Amino acid sequence: MPKNPVSRRSFMAATGAAAPLAAAAANTRQPVVVPQVAVSDVKAQQDPLIIVTMYQFEPHEVQKIKAAAPNARVEIIICRTREEFEQKSKEAEVVYGDIKGDTLQFAKKLKWVMSGGAGVEGMDEVMRKSPVVLTNYARTFAHGITETGMGMLLCLTRGITKHYMPQFAKRRMEPVGTVKSDHHVELVGRTMGIVGLGGIGSLLARRAYYGFDMKIVATDAKPIPKPEYVSELHDPSWFMEMVPQVDVLVAAAPHTKQTERMFSEKVFRSMKKTAYFLALSRGMLYDDVALAKALKEGWIAGAGLDVTPVEPPPSSSPLFDCDNVVMTAHTSGWSPDRQIRLIDLFAENVRRYTGGLPLMNVVDKGRGY
Repeated sequence: MPKNPVSRRSFMAATGAAAPLAAAAANTRQPVVVPQVAVSDVKAQQDPLIIVTMYQFEPHEVQKIKAAAPNARVEIIICRTREEFEQKSKEAEVVYGDIKGDTLQFAKKLKWVMSGGAGVEGMDEVMRKSPVVLTNYARTFAHGITETGMGMLLCLTRGITKHYMPQFAKRRMEPVGTVKSDHHVELVGRTMGIVGLGGIGSLLARRAYYGFDMKIVATDAKPIPKPEYVSELHDPSWFMEMVPQVDVLVAAAPHTKQTERMFSEKVFRSMKKTAYFLALSRGMLYDDVALAKALKEGWIAGAGLDVTPVEPPPSSSPLFDCDNVVMTAHTSGWSPDRQIRLIDLFAENVRRYTGGLPLMNVVDKGRGY
C-alpha cells in the first residue's frame, strides 16, 4: 500500500471524524458516499482528475493535495477570473468552491463539489437537484469558534465586557460590586442549552462540560446518539421546553427554512433574566431587533455574537447600544491552524475519491446540511 502523505493521526484528531468502511471499486471514478463492505483494488485511471477552483491555493497546498493520491494523475486548475472558471468548469470532474446553476448546466463531467465553507445555505436549486455530490467543511471551523464562544461567555459572566473594559479605556481600574453581588457569575453547575449538536455544538458541549463543569442539554434535528457529556438530547420539538431551563442558550444550528429566526422575541422572553445567549453558527437564526430589546430591557443578562443577520451589522444596529454584548465580526473560525485542517480534509477526500472510498462530510442537499 502506498504511503499516505496526509497524517491520519493528526487529521483525525483535528476533525474528530471516524474512519469509514472501504468501498467497492469501479472502472471509472465515482464519488462514494455510502460505506460498503467489499474491499478491492481500484484500477488505475487513464484520464487525469481535473480539479477547477477560484481559490488561490499556495504551491505547498497544491503539492499536498496531489500527493494525497499517488496512484492518480491530479491536475488542479486555479482560475483568476469568473469567466475563466466558467470555461474551465466544462472539463472539471471536481470543483473546489461554489458553482451556480448557470455554470453547472455546462459542467457535464462534474461529479463532486467541495464547498469552501461549512454552511451551504447559498446553494441554488439547480445544484440542489443535480446528482453532483456536495461535501463541506463541517467541524473544521469548530475549534476556533468554540474557543471564542467560551471566551465571550467568560467576558460576560466575569463582568469583563460590561464593567472592566470601559474602565480600562479610561485608564482606571476599580472593583465593581461586592463578593456577594451578581456582578461576577461562575459557570460551575450552570446549564448550557445547545441548539444543533453538530461540529460547533458538540465541541462546545464537551468543552463546557469537561472544562467548566456545566450541565449540557441539547436539541438536534438528526437522530444522533447522545454523547456521554450531554445530560439530555431531544428533537427540535423540545426547544421551547428547554429554553426556560438553561443559563446559557446557544445557537449552533445550520441556517435552513426551519431554523431561520427561530430565536425570536418569544424565546428571549422565555429565558431566565440571568441567562446568556450565544450566536455562533449563522446570524439568520435570530431576530436581532428582538434581541436588542431583550438586552436593553433586562429580559436576559447578556449576549455573545460572532454572527449577525446582516454582516457586517450597520452602524444603526441597536446591538451597538447594548453594554451587555460582546461581538466579533464572524471571524471566530479564523486561524492558521484552520487552514491546515482545510487542506488536510480536501486532500483526504481526494485520496478517497481516487481510491473509490466514501467521501467525508457529504451534504444532504435536501436538508441543507
